[in-house]
Amino acid sequence: MWLKLRLYLIMTVMFAIIYGLVVLAANLAGLGNLGGFYFYGILASVMLFIQYMIGPKMVEWSMGVKYVTEQEYPALHRMVSDLARDAGIPKPRIGIARIPIPNAFAFGRWAKDGRVCVTEGIMNLLNEKELRAVLGHEISHLKHKDVVIITMISVIPTIAWYLAWNSLFSGDRENRGNGLLIGIVALLVYLITNLLVLYVSRIREYYADEGSVKLGNGPHYLASALYKLVYGSARVNKDSLKPIEGMKAFFANDPSRAAYEIKELSQIDLDGSGTIDARELMMLQTRPVKVSTTDKIMEILSTHPNMLKRIQRLSSLQGASAY
Repeated sequence: MWLKLRLYLIMTVMFAIIYGLVVLAANLAGLGNLGGFYFYGILASVMLFIQYMIGPKMVEWSMGVKYVTEQEYPALHRMVSDLARDAGIPKPRIGIARIPIPNAFAFGRWAKDGRVCVTEGIMNLLNEKELRAVLGHEISHLKHKDVVIITMISVIPTIAWYLAWNSLFSGDRENRGNGLLIGIVALLVYLITNLLVLYVSRIREYYADEGSVKLGNGPHYLASALYKLVYGSARVNKDSLKPIEGMKAFFANDPSRAAYEIKELSQIDLDGSGTIDARELMMLQTRPVKVSTTDKIMEILSTHPNMLKRIQRLSSLQGASAY
């Protein structure tokens, strides 16, 4: 409930900020010049709508997705079918991404267009219960309509960017002073709202973790899976990350941060087994964890929460109520 409340509060703040920017532009530039604002608002909305519609094809092409049949991967289809049924959503299409990075992701434009994919790297890394927990996380993204939400709020910084560009580089000499002020304010709004979009993205990750637990997956299985994904990503050649750099927001974790996160996560794996069992996760309810200042700053600029904090939160989800 608190995650939902935070999401609604942030979205309210973001729309209040853009409304304030409109009022400022109206007062400083005159009502007649608001046509430019509306033009950029419509332009930003159209561009994001086009991106939203063609997004699935872009993801498929970037990730090398191949959709598989139930005959090819019966166990994978069975897990996804059961999770989708329990979540109350249509069964998504299931694909394998031909990339070595161990991970999973979900995307799609609407409920019946959902797709859940796993990479080749994850299939031999996780056991069945860990894989089911990760798939539960991805199914929860589809249930919560996260792609729609992030696309919708991304309109706000995009509008602010276009307004800042137009105001700062406008050839209108008569209103140069006011235009400069509007441009600076719009640029600040762009930076702030971009950070808020990233914050919302991190909330959605926590929310999807909670969703996986509500679908019947033990929190320690998801925690162990995330730990293994970080470890597996840290071992992958960095050149493998470059082709999918723009798509990493779709992943269950951010593979580009794995090398840093693996050092922090060693304080959780007390027996050095390479997994996180129920006892180790339970201990995080009372044991403080250490997150460096650098990692706190990196988290602010990331689409995903700090992994140490994320796994610690899973320790509080024991016995979460089902959907």
